Amino acid sequence: MDRSIEARARQVLDAIDGGRPIATFSGHDPDFALPDAYQVSDAVMTERVARGERVAGWKIGFTNSNIWNEYDVHAPIWGPMYDRTVRQVMAGGEISLAGLCEPRIEPEIAFRLKSAPEIGMDEAALLDCIDAVTHGFEIVQSIFPGWKFKAADTVAACALHGMYVHGELVSVEGDRAGWLERLAAFDMELVRDGVVVDRGTAGDVLGGPLSALRSMVDGMAMRPMSRPLAVGDLITTGTVTRAFPVASGERWTSRLDGLPLAGLDVRFSA
Repeated sequence: MDRSIEARARQVLDAIDGGRPIATFSGHDPDFALPDAYQVSDAVMTERVARGERVAGWKIGFTNSNIWNEYDVHAPIWGPMYDRTVRQVMAGGEISLAGLCEPRIEPEIAFRLKSAPEIGMDEAALLDCIDAVTHGFEIVQSIFPGWKFKAADTVAACALHGMYVHGELVSVEGDRAGWLERLAAFDMELVRDGVVVDRGTAGDVLGGPLSALRSMVDGMAMRPMSRPLAVGDLITTGTVTRAFPVASGERWTSRLDGLPLAGLDVRFSA
């Protein structure tokens, strides 16, 4: 392995494990680009698996074009999620933010794969690869101070993934036509301590979560990683609203209209 890739992967892991910020790679190396960043991401994944973590799925980031200018990132990215960073929660569950750097909350739709999708599939074909849908909150984090970075930095930093907490997985079997329609036309509200902070629609996520999945499937074909999409993977498709800072003591809920999924209701602790 390229020593610079290995060294950067170690920096990322040390920052995540220690909950401490580091300088951006692009700030030191203006030539640091997405191909390099996905190699770093792959090296981080290899190390996390070697120390006992299991890849549980994938997150897709920056699928909501409404936030592109805010973060100066203008295309989707992706990275692995792990059994230690993904879990199902009950209504009213408490979530610890311990160890996360500048955490922010994103309400998202996720899919569980029953077969591996292939490049070039349209949304209907991708839905045939899915057996269940869920809704959850991804807690993203930035190991780069102030959420200032380039796209390549975000990819190297595990696609900014901190954790993903989700509700019940709901089967799509028996009503695929209905799900195909609803996944392109739902609305969502994000609520902090009883006050609506933002609203979004399916169309804000690259036209719908299935379209976001399509962007990742096609994109990974150009930048393959050592561990591809696999049966049982949970893939969360990007935030429906803007992302907001989240702090201990806050209660966050979501409301969905147009999907047969319950909103989430969680409290955060230190």
